[in-house]
Amino acid sequence: MKTFKVLGGGCRNCEVTADLISQAAKEAGVEIQLDKVTDMAEILGHGVMSTPGVVLDGKVVHAGGIPGPDQVREWVKG
Repeated sequence: MKTFKVLGGGCRNCEVTADLISQAAKEAGVEIQLDKVTDMAEILGHGVMSTPGVVLDGKVVHAGGIPGPDQVREWVKG
């Protein structure tokens, strides 16, 4: 199972990013764990300065803006 973390303060872009990941996993029939991280110390601990950030299995794969749908599908399937 893949583990995703969406890093951000709970802004609209963070919510959209989390929804994109959930929807892509559902469409692909892949089970994931999705956590939303709003703690700034933890966000900065990942080295993310611009949110939303996405961490996949402990590695930052995106930061600063909503990721594209194709990119999200690739994370879920890859």
